[in-house]
Parts: sequence; C-alpha cells; structure tokens
Amino acid sequence: MLALFLSRLRYNYFAQFCLVVVLAVFLLGIFAPWLTQFDPTVADIRQKYLPMSEVHWFGTDHLGRDIFARILFGIRVTVFYALWAMFITLLIGIVIGMIAGVFGKKVDEILMRLCDVMLSFPSEVMILALVGILGAGIEHILLAVVLVKWAWYARMIRGTVIQYMHKNYIRYAQTIGESSYQIIYRHLLPVTAAEIMILGSADIGSVILLISALSFLGLGVQAPVPEWGSMLSDAKNIMILHPEQMLPAGIAIVLVVVAFNGLGDFLRDVFDPDNRINFTKVKTDEL
Repeated sequence: MLALFLSRLRYNYFAQFCLVVVLAVFLLGIFAPWLTQFDPTVADIRQKYLPMSEVHWFGTDHLGRDIFARILFGIRVTVFYALWAMFITLLIGIVIGMIAGVFGKKVDEILMRLCDVMLSFPSEVMILALVGILGAGIEHILLAVVLVKWAWYARMIRGTVIQYMHKNYIRYAQTIGESSYQIIYRHLLPVTAAEIMILGSADIGSVILLISALSFLGLGVQAPVPEWGSMLSDAKNIMILHPEQMLPAGIAIVLVVVAFNGLGDFLRDVFDPDNRINFTKVKTDEL
C-alpha cells in the first residue's frame, strides 16, 4: 500500500503540494510554542494594528496580539480538534458498520433504521441546533459533529463490509469456526482500511470549515483562545479600515482545506481499483 502511494505520488505534483502543506501544518502546530516569542492570548492595546515587520510577521490585531502567534496556536484548535472529531466519528462508524455488516438480520435492521433517522435531518441544521442547545464551546461543537456524522460513516462502512462478506476467504473463515470478532479483526479491518482512510481524509476539510464557521458566528471557541474562524470574526469589524487583518486567517483556512481535500482525492484515486488499472495502462503505453 505504501509503495503504491509513493509510486503514484511521484507523478502528481498537486498531491505533493497538498502533502507538504498538511505536514507543515502539523509541525507548525506541534512546535508552535518554540516558533514565536509572543503569547497569543496576551493583549497590549498600545501595540494594536502594527504593520507586518521583522518582529510581528503578520502584524498585530485590535488588541495588540501578535497575529502570527495566533495563527500558529490556532492550528491546535482549528485543525487538531477537527482531526480528533474525525477520529472519534470514524471509530464509532467502524464499530457500528462492522457489527451491522457482519451480524446482519435484526442487528443490521435496528442499526440501519437508527442511521436513517439520523440521516433524515440536514447535518448543518442538526449541528447548529445541538450547539444552540448545549451552548457555545469547542467541546460542544465536537460532540455535535460526532453525533451527526457517525451515521453516514456507519452506513458507508456497512456497505463495504457486506461486499466482502461474500468473498470466499470470509466464507472459509466462517466454515472453520472463526468468530465474528476474529473475522472483523483478521480479515475485514485490513481490507477496508484504505476505504476508511479515504472517507476520513476527504471529510476533514468540511469539519475544519464547520469549526471555523461556528466560531465566526460566536458559537465555537471563545475569546481569548486563538482560532481561525474567531480571528476572521474579529477582523470583519475593522475590514474597511484594516482589510489586511482578514488575510492571514482567511488564507490559512483556504490553504488547509484545499490541501486536505486534494490529499483525500489523491488517496481515493490511488486506492480505487479502476483508477489503478487506468494508471497502469497509461504507464505501460508510455514505456
């Protein structure tokens, strides 16, 4: 799998760019305290609206806080929390999807009807309603994302599991007496890992946008915690006098979302059997 990924990556420069951006964002977020001398939450009104300089790379905001420092520490909220939400959502989706696909019959019927109920409501409306009920805060946003999105992943994974349940090696494992849990662990998880990874990577960008949008509306991260959406919300109040205040957070959101979406599309193309065959044919023709 890794060899296939690397071989395809050699010929896709946009995917290389997306991978570099994603890795750079991870490193910047992890090492944020060592990459800036400023505390992103400490205000100094005497330093407000300073232009870009060698000291303040992106200038300062309306409270005199260093924007570059807030962008760096904002990665930990905007991106890392989105990844954490996707991990929990995928974990729940995998468990429920595997159980529904393997056990079938009444278990499958009950779980899928529950998924139908969850999927019958628009996800954005449900998340807004849950956040409105639970109150503002990043923890409530993550809880709402998990509660709303797990059903879609469970249904997708269940469909993939059902396809593999008819394979001969799965039937042989059932014949020799392997338990359902052994079949899931030994046979189904390895073959569905690529598809699960594709599902997760393709949806991270939408979760990042959701966290930023809710924070922009005042329903997410609360001040003074740095978050890209809340930074845009602060900058919109002075957009006419200082339009440059919106650029760092806005560009960061666009760049990261495009990178995750591009990487997700690349993973889908790499591990999709039809695309793999077409790619092999093209390379053979070139030779």
